[in-house]
Amino acid sequence: MSRARQPPLVTGISPNEGISWTKVTIRGENLGTGPTDLIGLTICGHNCLLTAEWMSASKIVCRVGQAKNDKGDIIVTTKSGGKGTSTVSFKLLKPEKIGILDQSAVWVDEMNYYDMRTDRNKGIPPLSLRPANPLGIEIDKGRFPQKDLEALFPGMSADFTSENFSAAWYLIENHSTTSFDQLKTAVVNLKKQANKKNEGSLAYVKGGLSTFFEAQDALSAIHQKLEADGTEKVEGSMTQKLENVLNRASNTADTLFQEVLGRKDKADSTRNALNVLQRFKFLFNLPLNIERNIQKGDYDVVINDYEKAKSLFGKTEVQVFKKYYAEVETRIEALRELLLDKLLETPSTLHDQKRYIRYLSDLHAPGDPAWQCIGAQHQWILQLMHNCKESYVKEQKGKDIFFPMLDLDSDVRPSPIGHLSQTASLKRGSSFQSGRDDAWRYKAPQQVVFVEKLTKLVVSQLPNFWKLWISYVNGSLFSETAEKSGQMERSKKNARQRQNDFKKMIQEVMHSLVKLIRGALLPFSLREGESRQYGGWEMKSELSGQWLTHVIQTVRLSSESLTALEIPNDMLQIIQDLILDLRVRCIIVTLQHTAEDIKRLAEKEDWVVDNEGLTSLPSQFEQCIIHSLQSLKTVLDCKPGEASVFQQQKTQEDVCQLSIGIMQVFIDCLEQLSTKPDGDIDTAHLSVDVSSPDLFGSIHEDSSLSSEQRLLIALSNCRYLERHTFLNIAEHFEKHGFQGVEKITQVSMECLKELDQRLFEMYIEFKADPIVGSLEPGIYAGYFDWKDCLVPAGVRNYLKEALVNIIAVHAEVFTISKDLVPRVMSRVVEAVSEELSRLMQCVSSFSKNGALQARLEICALRDTVAIYLTPESNSSFKQALEALPQLSSGTDKKLLEELLNKFKSSMHLQLTCFQASSSAMMKT
Repeated sequence: MSRARQPPLVTGISPNEGISWTKVTIRGENLGTGPTDLIGLTICGHNCLLTAEWMSASKIVCRVGQAKNDKGDIIVTTKSGGKGTSTVSFKLLKPEKIGILDQSAVWVDEMNYYDMRTDRNKGIPPLSLRPANPLGIEIDKGRFPQKDLEALFPGMSADFTSENFSAAWYLIENHSTTSFDQLKTAVVNLKKQANKKNEGSLAYVKGGLSTFFEAQDALSAIHQKLEADGTEKVEGSMTQKLENVLNRASNTADTLFQEVLGRKDKADSTRNALNVLQRFKFLFNLPLNIERNIQKGDYDVVINDYEKAKSLFGKTEVQVFKKYYAEVETRIEALRELLLDKLLETPSTLHDQKRYIRYLSDLHAPGDPAWQCIGAQHQWILQLMHNCKESYVKEQKGKDIFFPMLDLDSDVRPSPIGHLSQTASLKRGSSFQSGRDDAWRYKAPQQVVFVEKLTKLVVSQLPNFWKLWISYVNGSLFSETAEKSGQMERSKKNARQRQNDFKKMIQEVMHSLVKLIRGALLPFSLREGESRQYGGWEMKSELSGQWLTHVIQTVRLSSESLTALEIPNDMLQIIQDLILDLRVRCIIVTLQHTAEDIKRLAEKEDWVVDNEGLTSLPSQFEQCIIHSLQSLKTVLDCKPGEASVFQQQKTQEDVCQLSIGIMQVFIDCLEQLSTKPDGDIDTAHLSVDVSSPDLFGSIHEDSSLSSEQRLLIALSNCRYLERHTFLNIAEHFEKHGFQGVEKITQVSMECLKELDQRLFEMYIEFKADPIVGSLEPGIYAGYFDWKDCLVPAGVRNYLKEALVNIIAVHAEVFTISKDLVPRVMSRVVEAVSEELSRLMQCVSSFSKNGALQARLEICALRDTVAIYLTPESNSSFKQALEALPQLSSGTDKKLLEELLNKFKSSMHLQLTCFQASSSAMMKT
């Protein structure tokens, strides 16, 4: 359970005093988590929540209402923290009296004027009030603080209409700097005003004085007649005379006051008209004020004025009011159209969209502006994506882009392209080739730059689009007025009904993004009808594995950004499918390019042999494979939500075949190098590793290699590949999760062994055949006959020549690789012993001396190469000896032993190589 938030605390207000409707800024702590969390705001006891605008948890802006208290606290109430406290207070100042003809920026409360001094509150029209300047001189407002004046005259007022009027306060406030002469003039003006009132009364009496005198004379005559003649005599005549007097008085009064009464009626009519204009000037000036505020962009003021006019005059029956209110409605309808145009205008920020939607909802615009805005944004995003593709397709046909000079609209996210182009190293097996010039720069393929731009566009636009929908669903787009009117509930209901429509919008954006990327990088994965809409790229050559790796990283970053918006995974699954296809394609392309690079390794063979009889070729091959696999590490690794790249059986089979193909390509490369004609070998940079004393001077001085030497080097490389390189590569395959490694290793080993056997047979054929072929001519040189020969004097020259040739083979093999000596020498000895056995078996008969000569030569050869004898060669020597007659006497045996010792002694130096080889072989 989460801990409750602290109650709000107000620590500051600016300004800290003012009249009603003053705009203030409230600052403090824990002032709410959002607009909906703020449920109460009072200043000096007055509820100001209606005008409150929540800015942050430490700031609220509102307007002060009409409060009863002149000074009080600022109390904020929130849902999360409850009722708060205040460490500051606000002082409410009394507003200055505003006359009916004075200009004012605020609405003046219309009320009956009350004159305390005369105790009159009825029948006093506004124009009959006392003048604003009773002294008749220029008013010069002083700078005395209101607080000081209130303290100096407690309970008094500077308003001359007030019962507690203080003349001193009035003079200090309005005439503190007035000269004494001007004050004298003011006294004269006051006296004149008093005299005018008295003169007006006297003139009124003087104007009707004759009428009064005539009436008085008539009444006196009537009284005298009644006394003298009696009532009955004069009753008739007096009645007639009285009527005449009254008629005459009435006529005289009409004549005297007709003009005055006419002017009075006209003045009353004018006064009433002015009173109506003054009282309802808000409505009469509203159309013009609406136009002005629209031009200034003060839409909030327009909406507030419209709401006020609607509440006051929306149902009026007065024709004048109806006319002006209809004009207001015309202006408001134009404003609705203007705001709707601005809402649907693109591009626009999320803040502006929410603001225009709130305005339209407050103006009760027909339809659903929020949904219209969502639809417009959806179409705009789609149009941006297709325009992006068209611009890059046209640019591809026109010119190339050089990176890093390419500016992707000052993207704040670090671009992997720049990092790739600046840090890519030149290594063996790399798909990027370049010279040693430090000024080189990579060209960024248009497709790669396009994907970078496209994903950036979607990632920058879709979050606001998604947030707009969320605000539409939870009703935060609307103001408090809309919430009270029930418009928010209607909007939520519409949002629930349109969830499927919005889901289709998101899916359409995702499908367009994926298909545009497929059209640029995987055109073969599009349907036939989609190629024109989403494709159109000139595919001169497929992207390298490194560029595809960069693209995968870009799409992954975009997917992570979209996932952070809490978009449902089912809407983003299509992006995961795209990433999987790109990963598979990257592996295939990388392996294909690796095979091409390995083909070119033959050109890099320098034939420099190390102590183990190896060139750099196996190492280059292994490094090329390792670098290729390392470049695929990020592709092979599965990010959250991604499937294994080897989950499909077809992918496993394709990768396995490509891996086998790579191994086969290198094996073919070895065969090509070992069987290349002498004239095709580039010997310009051949060298010998002089650090090895065994190899010093072993290569011919002309630095050229014979075909037999190349075969030996190839055999040495094959032996190392079988025992080390292929096993290391298999370990790297397994380390990176490749499937079918056993099959790759097995097939590769079989191919390598076949090549090794072919090369070995070729070398034995080159070396053993000449030796074997020289035996028969050497034996029968000089018409030698086994039936008729002299007593043996030693081993004949043909056998010595054969041994010298065998020693030459030994030296050549030993120079290249010590490890190959036993294998090669054993096969050469087998060939020689087999031929010697055949020749002995072909002799029909031997004389005693011939048999002794033959046995001497066979034993001498057998004893010399004893360390290289095999079961096959032993069998051949045995068969050769069995074909000879047995020695019958001890003398012959002794002679045979003496001749063998003589032979070994005389050729001790030549035969030492076999002994050294033997000791070396035994040590190894």
